[in-house]
Order: sequence, then C-alpha cells, then structure tokens
Amino acid sequence: MPADQASALPLREAALGSKAWPFDEARKLLKRLERLSNPPETVLFETGYGPSGLPHIGTFGEVARTAMVRHAFEQLSDLPTRLVCFSDDMDGLRKVPDNVPEQAMLTEHLDQPLSAVPDPFGTHESFGQHNNARLQGFLDQFGFDYAFFSATECYRSGRFDETLLQVLKHYDEVIEVILPTLGEERRKTYSPFLPLCPRTGRVLQVAIQERDEAAGTIAYDDPDTGERVAVPVTSGKCKLQWKADWAMRWVALGVDYEMAGKDLIDSVRLSGQIARILGASPPEGFSYELFLDENGEKISKSRGNGLTIEEWLTYASPQSLSLFMYQAPRKAKRLYFDVIPKTVDEYLAHLANFGGQDIEAQLKNPVWHIHVGNPPQAELPISFNLLLNLVSASNSEEADTLWGFIRRYAPDATPASHPLLDELVHYAIRYFHDFVKPNKTFRAPSDKERKALEELSAKLGELPSGASGEEIQTIVYEIGKGHDFEPLRDWFKALYEVLLGQSQGPRFGNFVELYGVEETRAMIGEKLD
Repeated sequence: MPADQASALPLREAALGSKAWPFDEARKLLKRLERLSNPPETVLFETGYGPSGLPHIGTFGEVARTAMVRHAFEQLSDLPTRLVCFSDDMDGLRKVPDNVPEQAMLTEHLDQPLSAVPDPFGTHESFGQHNNARLQGFLDQFGFDYAFFSATECYRSGRFDETLLQVLKHYDEVIEVILPTLGEERRKTYSPFLPLCPRTGRVLQVAIQERDEAAGTIAYDDPDTGERVAVPVTSGKCKLQWKADWAMRWVALGVDYEMAGKDLIDSVRLSGQIARILGASPPEGFSYELFLDENGEKISKSRGNGLTIEEWLTYASPQSLSLFMYQAPRKAKRLYFDVIPKTVDEYLAHLANFGGQDIEAQLKNPVWHIHVGNPPQAELPISFNLLLNLVSASNSEEADTLWGFIRRYAPDATPASHPLLDELVHYAIRYFHDFVKPNKTFRAPSDKERKALEELSAKLGELPSGASGEEIQTIVYEIGKGHDFEPLRDWFKALYEVLLGQSQGPRFGNFVELYGVEETRAMIGEKLD
C-alpha cells in the first residue's frame, strides 16, 4: 500500500463516523450513488441562483455549505467531484427590485429574460450578466472551486435539447404533477413550457393549444394579436416553468447533490417527481432554514433587507462569515450587524482549539470545513470583543494607538508577527465607528455604584506593576460582593454603562490589563466627576 494511501486511512475512518453535518450529508450521497444502476464518473454538486436581484448573503451561504459537503464527500470517496453554480438568467423579469437604479426603464422590460433586460448599472450588456458577474466576483473572492453555468447559454447551445424533448414527450404526466398544486384559474393556462415570443422577446405564460412531439414544437395563441404561433421547444425558443425547469436541469446535467431553503420543500418534492418521470433519480440534498433580518423577517434579494456580503466583509473576515453559514444550518438565524462580534470570537476560539484536538474532534471543528481541512495556525492574545471595548474606552480610531495598548498585554506582538490580529484591529475600528459609537449612552452612577467605583479605583492603585487580568477580576468581584450587588451581574452592568456607555462588555479584569490600570483609574475619575 502506498504511503500516501496509508496516511489517509485514519482520516477516512474518522470521517466515516464523524457527526459533523457535512459528513452526514456526504454519507447520504454515498448511499444514493450505491443505489444507482449507472453511477456517475464525476459526482456533480449544484447550487442555483435566480439573478432577478443583486446577489445576497444567503446565496453565498448556499454555495459555502455545498462546498463543505463536497469536501466532506471527497474524504469518503475517490470519485472526482465538480461544483456547478447555475444562474437562471433566462427567467423573465417579474417585478423590478427595490434596490436598483433605472426603475422606469426596467419596468418597460418586464417579462423579458433577465439576460435580455438592459443593465441599469450600465456596466454589462444585460441585468442578468451584471448580477452574474457580481455573484462570480463574490464567489471568487472566497476562493470557491466552481464552474458557472448560465441558463441562457445552456438553452441556446442545445445542452438541454434532449431533455426538453423528453419533457414534451411526457407532457401530460408532468402536467398531472403540477396541476393539483395550482388554483383553478391558473390550471386553465398552465404549461411547463414558456415560449419566448418571436415578436416581443418576452417570456410568455400562455396556454398551449397544440403539441407536435415529432416536430418538437408547441403552438400558442399570441395574447396581443390572436395569431396561432408555433415554436420549437429546443434551442432557447422556450424555457420551462420553475419546478419543471429544476427537474430538467437535474436530469440534463446529471446533478447528484443540491440543497435548498426550507421554503422550497414542496418544490423539491415536485421536481423530484418530474425527474423520475424523465427517467432519472433526483439528487440528494437537505433543506436549510432561512436567514432573518433584525426584525425577524426573511431576507430578500428584491427588498435588499438584512446584511450584504460586502457589509459583513467590511467589519469581519470571510472565515467568520463561513462559520456563520456552517453553524446550525437547519435553524433560522438573525443575520444582522450585532451577530458579527460574537461570530468572530467563536471563529477565533475554534481556530485556537484545533491544533490540540484529535482527528475526531478536528473533523467536528468548523474550521476544518471552513479551511478545506487545513486551518492556519494563529496566535491571538486578545478577543475581538475585547478589541472593540478597547477602541470604545480609548476613543481612538488609530491602529497605531491600539497596538500600543496591545503591546502592554502581549509585548512581542506586532502587526507583522500577528497579521490576523492586525486585521482584527482594523475591523474593530470600522465596527466601532459605525455601530458602537453612535449608540453609546453613558449614565451617572447611583450613590451605591459611586462608592463601589471609588473603592475599585483605590484598589487598582494598590496593585503591583504587571498585575494579571485574573488578579484584577478577583478584586472586581470582591468589591461587587462587598457592596451587596445582588445579583452580581448588576455590578458589572453598572461598570459597562457608567464607564463604557453600553449595557454589556468584556471580562473586566482582562480589559483593565489591556487598557492599563492608570488609564482605567483616570476613566473612573472622569465619570465620577
């Protein structure tokens, strides 16, 4: 047995039993392949995107999670894999998104394929191309290994022709799957085929009057002129309705795995039925919960609510965003600015723990999945939350000033020796400036709090040089107990509200060690005055 195969065995054995959710998904995919009479030579993972609006962070999440499952699968199987990011840019523009310019112009192009609608930003030939480029730019920034497929190119090139003719052949069976899910009026005109009007170029939702399986055509009555029009179902002259389109794509491309949001559970089921009618096995996958904005409402491309990818990356690293996507994918989560600091520190904690873990624990550690099995080594003497409070207390937005404080805590730390920490410094400055500073609200201490703060300042002044954060924390605890704060968290809340202008904060002893004893005493004196 070659040495490289021998060294891989422990990892594969651990992966086969790992409880991390990407491995659960990978094992489900393995079982699917075992059931197939003609398994693929290359396992195809797909993620879909509707470019009717600007790409949002949920789109990134789907690609990130799919990539994690792909990497987990590669630990269990020697089959080659491929990830396709598919853009349904041939879909008609049904409504104008709220968060783009040129609203009037776009309104004039309703029902045109997105790849034919002019770009309101003026940078690409079409709105679809603009949004596709935005999506690819985001994915490239994160280093995803993927192939990008355009629906328009797939339809026009003939890639889908064979499967489209199968849909025409099984037209009545496909109809029977979808009709029970529609209202009475919609049933009268529903067809899986949406012809592109030769006269206007619009994607039409019209009743099909004739079908010619031998010729590969359908015919409809033009809604404006009443003329009977026959068009091929191939070569981009028609596209399919959503659920039939999804099934056709699975069959034509040979998709083995695709996940989808919880709101698409019924669509997955119906598309799976259609895929079976077309003679294929639907892909494996799972339904993830949706992201919510600060008001608990689902984030939407057209509304532009919730965080964008650019906004997250302004205040935190790509890896922290990947961690947010990794965690509890079946749980609905608020995706807003206040989740960023907590997620950053959770990422740093997972990274710090990784090196000392055995293989089983490492495979459960999110950073193994985030960094494709090779997390970097990083020494971070302080947390992101502590950095934020350092910026808040010092009222300084200069990185050099913050590094001066950091070197008290870690004398040998420099931006060059700790580049990750230097990134965090700049993230903390931006986050403080935009979110913490505008919301800081100081209050005066009560008489009880004033006496406790005076004693805290005096006790800090008695400390020897170089006192540790633990020693300082012990003093803070004793003062809180001595002044009968019950519960004790009221004492810490008072410290944060009086000194930092916020209702919560870092472990206070560590903060004082970092900020400086004399600086803390001066801050206490200022607030008492």
